[in-house]
Amino acid sequence: MRITVLVSGGGTNLQALIDYEKSHADCPYTICAVISDTKNAFAIERAKSAGIATEICSPFAVLGAEKAKSASKEEKRVAVSDAVLAKAKEHKADAIVLAGWLTVLSGNIISEYANRIVNLHPALLPKFGGVGMWGHFVHEAVIKAHEKESGCTVHLVDSGCDTGKILVQKKVPVMPDDTPDTLYARIAPHEHEALIEGVCLLAKQLG
Repeated sequence: MRITVLVSGGGTNLQALIDYEKSHADCPYTICAVISDTKNAFAIERAKSAGIATEICSPFAVLGAEKAKSASKEEKRVAVSDAVLAKAKEHKADAIVLAGWLTVLSGNIISEYANRIVNLHPALLPKFGGVGMWGHFVHEAVIKAHEKESGCTVHLVDSGCDTGKILVQKKVPVMPDDTPDTLYARIAPHEHEALIEGVCLLAKQLG
């Protein structure tokens, strides 16, 4: 299964996917491209080091500086989503993997890649999902709600936000003295496992 990985930041989850592909002869996926919605994402450097094609689909890259300044959030989302769709097709991707990608996908990409887009979310969905629930905001919300456990979820992407079918979940305890940083540090290693597991599961399902 050829996958295009979407990134926005450091790319530790991307690195986990790269390392697994390189170290497993029977790996059921191959990363054909990495797309970032920010031009300075370190994930792009990781992809280049691994010899993987990279693309920038930020609002500025897609719309141009002037248009991007005046465009609404929804216009930016659709423009970025359409650009990602075009690039994914160009690289002949069978599936799309969101690994720390922050732009909410919308428009044609959702229907054209239906049941072939997976996302990694840093909490146990359906709790603590939806708009604004990303990064440390998720962990803050979990701690504030006095949850006894948290973790991460790999799920299929649909037209909602964090609402698609769940493929894999990993759980960790929430400690009484946890901060968003300590909770994240406990979850992070499991994110890598869950994402690889979820992508391999998708490859198996697509056959």
